[in-house]
Amino acid sequence: MKKLMSLLLAMVFAFAFVACGGGQSSEAVEEETATEEVVEEAAEEIVEEAAEEAVEEATEEADSTATEEAATEE
Repeated sequence: MKKLMSLLLAMVFAFAFVACGGGQSSEAVEEETATEEVVEEAAEEIVEEAAEEAVEEATEEADSTATEEAATEE
């Protein structure tokens, strides 16, 4: 009898978890999509800023190297 009650109780719990689990509502999916878009835009901006900074640093370094070379030639 205990085994039968345990099995029945386990089935009730399994049914309750499945029934209450539900899926994401359309609002949650839309919110998640909007969040992903914001994150992607922010990541793109960060990459663009980093690329611009790298170009500026490389240009400054090239200019300083050229200036040093010109100074040593004189």
